[in-house]
Amino acid sequence: MSFAFTVNGSPVEVEATGTRRLLDVLREDLGLTGTKEGCGEGECGACSILLDGAVVDACLVPVSQAAGTTVRTVEALADGDHLDVLQQAFWETGGAQCGICTPGMLMAGHAFLASGAHATEENIREAIAGNLCRCTGYTKIIDAIALAAERSANS
Repeated sequence: MSFAFTVNGSPVEVEATGTRRLLDVLREDLGLTGTKEGCGEGECGACSILLDGAVVDACLVPVSQAAGTTVRTVEALADGDHLDVLQQAFWETGGAQCGICTPGMLMAGHAFLASGAHATEENIREAIAGNLCRCTGYTKIIDAIALAAERSANS
């Protein structure tokens, strides 16, 4: 079957079985390998993307559910070689360690910043609650999101 949707601002159409995971379509068919597979069970959040603006685990979404939607992956954050404010904050604070969780954390953080919610530690923790990290203890990730929120508010 053929499924059409928008990925990072560009229309795409893929041939796949309707039950094929969106994660696999993004990585294998569209070459968007920034989205990582961690657990493959929707527990870790490494494959978090934005589907019509909502954070979802791409490993749990069949491509048929993406038909007609707008998908945004971590590749959409940077503008060429210019990092967006959240990516820059992750870089500066050391929020990225091994890199497995980083794309999902960035997407969850991006959705949080876009929500306009007040960037308290509690709110940030809640926003990234579906994303697991085994390297940082979350402190540097939370610092990065708070820094990006501060910079976004001041720009």
